[in-house]
Amino acid sequence: MPAIRIEELRKIFGKFVALDGLSLTVEEGVVFGFLGPNGAGKTTTIRILAGLAHATSGRAWVINHEITTVRGELSRYIGYLPEDPAFYTWMTPTEYLDHIGRVFRMSPVERSRRVKELLQLSGLEEAAKRRIGGFARGMRQRLGLAQALLNHPQVLFLDEPASALDTAGRKEVLDFIERLRGQCTVFMSTHILADVERVCDTIGIINRGRLVSAESREALITRYAVPAFEVEVDAQSITLRAQWIEMLRQQPWVKSISVDELVARVVVNDVDAAKRELLASIIQAGLILNRYEMVRPSLEDIFLKLIDQEEGER
Repeated sequence: MPAIRIEELRKIFGKFVALDGLSLTVEEGVVFGFLGPNGAGKTTTIRILAGLAHATSGRAWVINHEITTVRGELSRYIGYLPEDPAFYTWMTPTEYLDHIGRVFRMSPVERSRRVKELLQLSGLEEAAKRRIGGFARGMRQRLGLAQALLNHPQVLFLDEPASALDTAGRKEVLDFIERLRGQCTVFMSTHILADVERVCDTIGIINRGRLVSAESREALITRYAVPAFEVEVDAQSITLRAQWIEMLRQQPWVKSISVDELVARVVVNDVDAAKRELLASIIQAGLILNRYEMVRPSLEDIFLKLIDQEEGER
């Protein structure tokens, strides 16, 4: 059963169309990456799904409850972390999470148990009695994730959870999100491709309020895979490599060749022929080889290609 279903969702602010007939389905239990450029409509979508904004038209369901009719009840089923969460900085994590538990009307016993679980899950046990005001950004984001999970949500909405963090902070937050796989459905908006490639099972790409693509990470990469080989040579082989490339361009199984410093990327139209002949041609040319591999496209390659295609269709 889908955890989230959206049909022809539109949101208009004055003359600006934030969402333009968005339709999307997200299955239960996955980590879903909602990917798009800044201003694509990601935050608007999450705010509508979390019951914090009204759509201009269209329909949407979260855990089989239509958000236009159960807005007051929605908090029972979801957790939400905005891009820039705010805290009572004079509180400790224990006090803050206990306060959120009171908002959800949990019993004292349930609050105590859940606070301990989430402090452990978020890696904040040692900081449980420190003031939040002294926390680094990564620690604050992990605390924000903990509060969003307090009510055992079936769906967790995360709006750009790692965009403002340094490398260490991003790793902390992404590790936390990875540990949630299977515990609930995670709907994570971001414009950082590396984060999506690392933690998400399924990816939806949005641009100017319209869905460009939605499928599993592996299916997306496989669909847009371009047969290519990367050949990295030793610096001593640069002169010989130029001759090798000229020879290679004459081969019928070679589509294109691009060069970046010591690495030549060879795109082919016949993988079997390339497997038979490419390595042999390197040996024959006398190149000193550092690396030779068949490569898949990166998510960044696919994202840019899809966005360019979508822009061209407008």
